[in-house]
Amino acid sequence: DLVCYRRHGHNEADEPNATQPLMYQKIKKHPVPRVLYADQLIAEGVIEQRDADRYVEEYREALDHGACVVEEWRPMTEHSVDWSPYLGHDWDTPYDGALSVEKLKELGESITTIPEEHKLQSRVNKLYQDRKAMVAGEKLLDWGMAENLAYATIVDAGEDIRITGQDSGRGTFFHRHAVLHNQKDASTYMPLQHIREGQGEIEIYDSVLSEEAVMAFEYGYATAEPTCLTIWEAQFGDFANGAQVVFDQFLSSGEAKWGRLCGLTVLLPHGYEGQGPEHSSARLERFLQMCADHNWQVCVPSTPAQVYNMLRRQVVRPMRKPLIVMSPKSLLRHPMAVSSLEELAEGKFHNVIGEIDDIDPKNVKRVVMCSGKVYYDLLDQRRKNEQTDVAIIRLEQLYPFPQEECAKVVAQYSHVKDWVWCQEEPQNQGAWYCSQHHFWQAIPDGAKLTYAGRDASSSPAVGYVSVHNQQQKALVENALTIK
Repeated sequence: DLVCYRRHGHNEADEPNATQPLMYQKIKKHPVPRVLYADQLIAEGVIEQRDADRYVEEYREALDHGACVVEEWRPMTEHSVDWSPYLGHDWDTPYDGALSVEKLKELGESITTIPEEHKLQSRVNKLYQDRKAMVAGEKLLDWGMAENLAYATIVDAGEDIRITGQDSGRGTFFHRHAVLHNQKDASTYMPLQHIREGQGEIEIYDSVLSEEAVMAFEYGYATAEPTCLTIWEAQFGDFANGAQVVFDQFLSSGEAKWGRLCGLTVLLPHGYEGQGPEHSSARLERFLQMCADHNWQVCVPSTPAQVYNMLRRQVVRPMRKPLIVMSPKSLLRHPMAVSSLEELAEGKFHNVIGEIDDIDPKNVKRVVMCSGKVYYDLLDQRRKNEQTDVAIIRLEQLYPFPQEECAKVVAQYSHVKDWVWCQEEPQNQGAWYCSQHHFWQAIPDGAKLTYAGRDASSSPAVGYVSVHNQQQKALVENALTIK
């Protein structure tokens, strides 16, 4: 317990006598702790008065010369874990994240093998039977399987993983199921802990609904453990609101203010499915607004292979920067959001993904750029329309903006003058305002750039599914209709 008082009000220049005269008349007469301590040491014969005076003079002189007066302070290179391998790298540092399909199958078999006595709930059992089929190459991989495979490759390489969030063991949207609950005795089994002897550790904790406290702890953990993939996951991306002070004061600016590197990964479920204002938006615009000095990465992966390679990139690459992920909800089980083992094995996260359909660039009259779930709405509608004059480009990393990769994809459409940015979020939210300068820089000279999305709104989303569907249909049509 500390019994203390404030000597100068809320800062050294404040005049607390103005509001608390009696208290501060007493405080001004009260000796400061340094004097009290020195007097006690002198009385006990430990030091003499001249020693106390000399200590004060030496400390003041050190301060005046800008010397370090806190001897136990240690720079990043002298921390309990050596940070020197992670210094001086940026987001485009080359790395090799490739693994063979055979290795992925081997790891896939490990994480889909459950002890016979561990009875699974019927839906979970079906999910794991599907995963076995994915490992065998009978089905394409969904999001949950690709994500679990990413974790398997990391711990197999001897690296550690730590995941916390309100429902991270199961996954809020019933997709992860990394922690399996026995229906007979409620015991738990984590396949990722049983890959091989000597593997890296993996910890997954379901945390309380105190986003500020939990994420602040994980930030601190990540600044001390560069080799560990540390993940904080919001139940819905909107819940990050409760941890906003941690984003503002620490995650976005800790490196600039204190030189503290941090590789914390933040998963924020984001997407407009008609679930209302508090379950739609992870406030992408807030994170983009804080982007500067390559302080963190903001990614919107759209396929299982992308999330697999994004998570591996965060560990394999020697750079340590926070990773903000607009992670999906409905895409977790979207029939078009699937990947092959070969796509995972490639080992590269694509910051930009170009057109995937057989569309001749020479016939393209309009190019639509987008990120996230809206891509599948655009793709589906364009196919129904049988359009061959509109191309779609996905930006999977919004910051740092992948200018060179984008230029390679855009080059084949240098003749196109009609470019569109399409987003689900209202016009004053999402990426339109904060990243528009990057979009303008990416498109060909002389081209025009227009917006297709919801009107500006003070609310992140509407509260009625029917209105949501109407808005979604309208923005997709607007993006695909050449005027």
